[in-house]
Amino acid sequence: MLKKLFGQKKTAERVEGEVNLKDLRETAENYYERGDFFCSEAVLKVIKDYFNAPYGDDIIRLASGFPVGIGGSKCTCGAVNGGVMAISMFFGRDRAKGSEVKKAMTLSKELYDEFTKTHKVCCCKVLTRGMEIGTREHKKHCVTITGELAELTAKIVARELGYKTIEG
Repeated sequence: MLKKLFGQKKTAERVEGEVNLKDLRETAENYYERGDFFCSEAVLKVIKDYFNAPYGDDIIRLASGFPVGIGGSKCTCGAVNGGVMAISMFFGRDRAKGSEVKKAMTLSKELYDEFTKTHKVCCCKVLTRGMEIGTREHKKHCVTITGELAELTAKIVARELGYKTIEG
């Protein structure tokens, strides 16, 4: 399916048509934990890499304004935004009036709905209520949310691309 979407083969780094959700989640969490990337960037990067999207790491720049709820405003959770960007990377439109936008929107709403089943909201301010930004408590909390969003996004992308998911 990827070959059909992008006209290029996957690399040998990962098994064709398979994604290990535990490994993917841990990779996203480690990116955040180590300070390599913030939430939105980590989610976009891990999905790009695990599904071998034909983009360089320069695409991560597109996610750099979303951490801490859009540039620190504590609005929409950056990890949710990263997941939406990752879904759109595969299923969004690239031409005016392209009908692909419908699928990107449907899958993005699915991601939002799945996340809010557990957390009730996707507002950074509410998700981090009572936490001081940058503290150990805040970082641990957001590392977990980043991993969760990476995994939720991967499940959707894997299903739509026909990938087999491995839980551990």
